[in-house]
Amino acid sequence: MRPASRTLEVIHDEVTKCTRCPRLVAWREHAATDPPAAHATEHYWARPLPGFGDPAASLVLVGLAPAAQGGNRTGRMFTGDRSGDFLFAALYRAGYANQPLSCSIDDGLELSGAWVTAAVRCAPPANKPTPLERDTCADYLAAELDLLNGAKVLLALGAFAYEALWRLPEIGKGTGGKRPRFAHGLEVPLLASAAAHPRTLLCTYHPSQRNVFTGLLNGEMFDKVLSRARELSA
Repeated sequence: MRPASRTLEVIHDEVTKCTRCPRLVAWREHAATDPPAAHATEHYWARPLPGFGDPAASLVLVGLAPAAQGGNRTGRMFTGDRSGDFLFAALYRAGYANQPLSCSIDDGLELSGAWVTAAVRCAPPANKPTPLERDTCADYLAAELDLLNGAKVLLALGAFAYEALWRLPEIGKGTGGKRPRFAHGLEVPLLASAAAHPRTLLCTYHPSQRNVFTGLLNGEMFDKVLSRARELSA
């Protein structure tokens, strides 16, 4: 049970001040002090990233972790990297975003009906957080989902996010059975949750540059998942 005083704003502050994982603290700060030439003159955020979006969201998208030269630089999830370019263009097509591009925290992007967050809040080396780092961040994700109780669909962006969600007690207990193997388009009804209504755990491949360039994921596939999320949220 969360304290009555814990709000999304309180969680925002807790996340941005977090120093629980020494490896991630070192890496996020290293990225800021040794940036590539394209970002050499920029001031990096170099802190953990809170979720953002519409507090009344019907859809919560859960990614893996911020990118060292993306969210770790700009201060907002998926902002300023190729994964975000793909994601926000799709959210715009689906009516969840007011614009198709996001390059900075003050670029005017607004989400309607959607909230974007991640399993791990700091940029990890090689984009690979450890299971311990995932579990250390888990209470932030659980607290967000508790407060976003209007969300009917939780969209896992990749297998890592799926695993992180499944390990949350309120998710695992709400399935009533064995965990299905991760797959693009997988739907898992959650029979019980902290929300005031049933939820569905929906899955897609992560919109990483590698997945998009290799054809594992494309815009049409992702659009269909978001369309299904709309149906499930109705």
